[in-house]
Amino acid sequence: MRVGNLTKFLVAVVAILAIAGYFISPLALSIKQGLDLQGGTHVVLEAVDTPEAKVDEDAVQRVVKIVEHRINDLGLTEPIIQRQGDRRIIVELPGINDPDKAIELIGKTAMLEFKDVTGTTVMTGTDLKNAQAQIEQSNKNVVALEFSDEGAKKFADLTTKNVGKPISILLDKQVLTSPVVQEPITGGKAQITGSKTLEEAQNLAILLRSGSLPVKVEVMETRTVGPTLGMDSKEKSKTAFAIGISAIVLFMLFFYRLSGFVANISLALYVMLLLFGLKSLNATLTLPGIAGIILSIGMAVDANVLIFERFKEEYRSGKTLRAAMDAGFNRAFSSIIDSNVNTLLAAVVLFFLGTGPVKGFAITLGLGIILSMFTAITVTRFLLKMLISANLVKSGKIFGA
Repeated sequence: MRVGNLTKFLVAVVAILAIAGYFISPLALSIKQGLDLQGGTHVVLEAVDTPEAKVDEDAVQRVVKIVEHRINDLGLTEPIIQRQGDRRIIVELPGINDPDKAIELIGKTAMLEFKDVTGTTVMTGTDLKNAQAQIEQSNKNVVALEFSDEGAKKFADLTTKNVGKPISILLDKQVLTSPVVQEPITGGKAQITGSKTLEEAQNLAILLRSGSLPVKVEVMETRTVGPTLGMDSKEKSKTAFAIGISAIVLFMLFFYRLSGFVANISLALYVMLLLFGLKSLNATLTLPGIAGIILSIGMAVDANVLIFERFKEEYRSGKTLRAAMDAGFNRAFSSIIDSNVNTLLAAVVLFFLGTGPVKGFAITLGLGIILSMFTAITVTRFLLKMLISANLVKSGKIFGA
């Protein structure tokens, strides 16, 4: 019986350390990083009323979708687009250090119009099916347009009625090109010329594919975080994390000895589960998020401290190690639940009322609290139960009592 419990304990410890050691680093590296760690551009957009279009909930939601479409078409790594209040939209573009270039693309209304010689708008961007940048055989950069079925009919009618006359293609009231119609175009396709570079043609194609913004959007704030500052923040965060973990491990070993060793094993499992949870939630790690992780680690250890102090009291009152351990967990349980539930409620409030980094802090703190209760109450208890039942150590001093 003793050998069986000792074997279970050793297998559990080795398994936890091996799994945590194997997965912690890859999980940490795979989590998205915010601008404060990676560097990039932070833009705040606000939808504003105009005589032509008033801002409402539907319009703002459509703006968010269109901005998402434009940014995704750029192929950027891990962009963040989120609402702030009723009219504002926060856009974070990691790795982009030219805010003017970003604003030109994501904030442009991109209203496409086809006008005849009289200046009448005959077609708009809603008649488009697709737009792609291409390089012609003559080495010209063009945007190839493909119309919808309805748009193809309109374009055929437009070119048929205007043979020998110019038709103008405008974007946000600015003329892109005014070709003279040589013959009716019935194939449902056209080209926009005039792009100086292929990148310019690609950006125009993205704007046309995503459609025009339903309301006017103004830039309220732009901020650039350089990669050097982001790297410096990341390195300082790693140092703070390493110092915090080391201090906790040494503290637990010094004051609680073998019980502290068991708590440290549970802590390794906790860190791995926390990183796995953040990865599963597709969370973005920021400096406040790292602060939330470090704080939750402290709270995880705090639960073990409560348990071990109760355990010491029970052992000193004359109970056996096994009875003192059970009583310690039972007596500390209500205190652990009360303190963690209160903190969890605060994290929930921060998540629903906060924005950006505050939400990141709330997510890591809330998830950490839930996982810490599991590791402190379940995993630590299971390991201590196996160790005490093995009867390998009979002195309470070895357990910090």
